[in-house]
Amino acid sequence: MNQNELKQAVAKAALEEIRNQLYKDTIIGIGTGSTANFFIDELARLKQDFDGAVASSEASAERLIAHGIPVYDLNSSGILPFYIDGADEVNARLQMIKGGGAALTREKIVAACSEKFICIADESKQVEILGDFPLPVEVIPMARSHVGRELVKLGADPQWREGVKTDNGNLIIDCYNFLLDDPIKLETMINNISGVVCNGIFAQRPADVLLLGCSDGVKRLTASR
Repeated sequence: MNQNELKQAVAKAALEEIRNQLYKDTIIGIGTGSTANFFIDELARLKQDFDGAVASSEASAERLIAHGIPVYDLNSSGILPFYIDGADEVNARLQMIKGGGAALTREKIVAACSEKFICIADESKQVEILGDFPLPVEVIPMARSHVGRELVKLGADPQWREGVKTDNGNLIIDCYNFLLDDPIKLETMINNISGVVCNGIFAQRPADVLLLGCSDGVKRLTASR
């Protein structure tokens, strides 16, 4: 199967994962990116079975609305039973790098407000150590240079993703050549840099379930501790 077929397979698997737990008042957290888009398209088939969704980006909100799925503000939705999203990298502990699509802060917020985080990804995203994919960091515009200097001190090769603004009006710095051998510690250290809004390490709140699209089918994995 090609990559799109793998993404579609995990999207269908995610739908099966939750379909028997949908109720008329259920609001689902939805992520951002190509794999999440496949899930949104699959979810549209069951739109009469649940209330609506909270989206982690404007792009996902637009796609949901186009399918006739109501989109709600997280402040009025409370705790969500599920959050379904992809990953740029994921390890055996289901810790991730996310934010290739620059939606990391909202993704992290929705994940924090969800009881169950279901990560959907193809097998190319599974790694032993996070960091081959450049780590995104969302920063306040005036702090870009300062944050870059501090990231160098941590061992990263930071590069401003020019021409990109997040849905929050901020900038993205991508950290190259930065292996994350202690993701939880680094997540905290980067977030403590003045001017950082959020970083793309999802280690303090990892996924609960990983649905991994492989050439021999979809594997359902939980975290190894």
